[in-house]
Amino acid sequence: MTNNVGDEAALQLQDLLMGTENVEDFLGRLAEFSAATLSHAAGAGIECGVTLQRRKKTMTVAGSSPRAVVLDRIEQSMGDGPCIEALRTRSVTLLADVATDPRWPGYQLELAAQGCRSVLGVPLEIGEDAAAALNFFGSSTGLFTAEIIAEASGFADLAGRSLRLAVRIGTAQSRAEDLKAAMEHRTSIDLACGVVMAQSRCSQEEAMGILTKVSSNRNQKLRDVAAEVLRNITGAEVRTHFEA
Repeated sequence: MTNNVGDEAALQLQDLLMGTENVEDFLGRLAEFSAATLSHAAGAGIECGVTLQRRKKTMTVAGSSPRAVVLDRIEQSMGDGPCIEALRTRSVTLLADVATDPRWPGYQLELAAQGCRSVLGVPLEIGEDAAAALNFFGSSTGLFTAEIIAEASGFADLAGRSLRLAVRIGTAQSRAEDLKAAMEHRTSIDLACGVVMAQSRCSQEEAMGILTKVSSNRNQKLRDVAAEVLRNITGAEVRTHFEA
């Protein structure tokens, strides 16, 4: 991948990342962009599926088209193939011709029935406990030349960086949402504690002890007990508010 092409691809991947709301959306757009990029380089239509691996299990998470998703899922159902091999070896894996390659005969018969003649699996590094791969599908042989493979590898490196950033952003958003929920639950418990203090004329520690005992006796979470106390006072749900 030349510097000019690489810079352009990096900018477009950055735009993709900024224009999506979550990791799942980004993966779908990444599959479409990956297919378009390699199709342009090869001068022929190439489709792309995205496979995610977590705890040694793989699954199809996105595709450039419904057909790409179907093709990618064939490999997941068979349990082996060039994409899974790419994840296992952390290296680009080429299935140049489904009619002549001896490695995955059952998988290749399924691909041939779908009109797919060649496949290129390209790994993406996204973290210590997860990995992903781009699975490129060609409708003819000879598409994945040395030049196209080099192009795919260079693009995958850029895509991997963008995906790692997308995962970090998604993780940060999830943690922020968890923190917000925890703050809301804590506030509800504190309000309920105040209600018990007023009704029972007791200390805050004693009120918390009463709520905790009710939680244990009913086998309910403390926040649910607190919410019920507040509903009994107001006749409605009490909501706390924090800026997002």
